[in-house]
Amino acid sequence: MRIVVIHGPNLNLLGRREPEIYGRVTLAEVDERLAARARDLGSELATFQSNHEGALIDRIQAMVLASPGDDGLIINPGGYTHTSVALRDAIAAVARPAWEVHLSDPDRREAFRHVSLIRDVCTGCVKGRGADGYVTALEALVAHLRADEEA
Repeated sequence: MRIVVIHGPNLNLLGRREPEIYGRVTLAEVDERLAARARDLGSELATFQSNHEGALIDRIQAMVLASPGDDGLIINPGGYTHTSVALRDAIAAVARPAWEVHLSDPDRREAFRHVSLIRDVCTGCVKGRGADGYVTALEALVAHLRADEEA
């Protein structure tokens, strides 16, 4: 089972960018934690980060065009959560289970962050759990994929 993890804009600054909101864990540390947990779960992991909307869409589309063995998606779309219909459409187009992740809880922040354009095309959402939210999403996605295999 192969899981793709996509980190959106500004997540390359984790640990330095507004640590009172996003924490002090770096993106490399997030990816290391995820890779270790994926190994424990018997899964492969591919991670990707970009500040560019088109690059994120290209990586999502690669799940069916270049890497048809990609089974599921974990995505923290950052600010594109609230603005990108194109990102939403890409997630819908690949027809793979997807978990939306947010380090903070957007519903407890500015009003413009309360709307997620991608939530309705995702299987699940983890928000407000900091870096641990990624691991929670990975565990939930793997359980979901295994349940589908057994059905």
